[in-house]
Amino acid sequence: MLPVVDENGNVVMAAERSRCHGPERLLHPVVHLHVFNRSGELLLQRRSMSKKIQPGKWDTAVGGHVDYGESVDEALRREAGEEIGLKGFIPDPIVCYLFESPVERELVNSFRTVVSSDFLPQREVSDIDELRFFTADQIEEMIERGDVTPNFALEYRKYIL
Repeated sequence: MLPVVDENGNVVMAAERSRCHGPERLLHPVVHLHVFNRSGELLLQRRSMSKKIQPGKWDTAVGGHVDYGESVDEALRREAGEEIGLKGFIPDPIVCYLFESPVERELVNSFRTVVSSDFLPQREVSDIDELRFFTADQIEEMIERGDVTPNFALEYRKYIL
């Protein structure tokens, strides 16, 4: 079950994931964590080809749904541990914004953190095909080629740069 929220993030009800990612497009909260290394490179994940939304595209290193009854901070820490094996980090809030696509409406809670040079991301879940750090120039090239998700491209250019 996912929380359905208003545009201020207040929970108004619970709904199945299929209702949030279906024709109803119920607004639900998600978390993003942009992970930088000390050289300023940004960690990205390549979404699995088995994903229904944006398969094979490069995306934010950590991203996922807030579960019903879970806080944004709890979801951020759970997803970071599950997706890249990151624990004990200090999240720095970037922005909270509404993202809409033809299949969903998300209230995105976006954060950033910097990891030590010896951090090695560990792929903990099967819906990630690859994890890698990229320079800003490499990311711009990927955006131009359409190799990244539209959500990541928007967030990167508007809030990360």
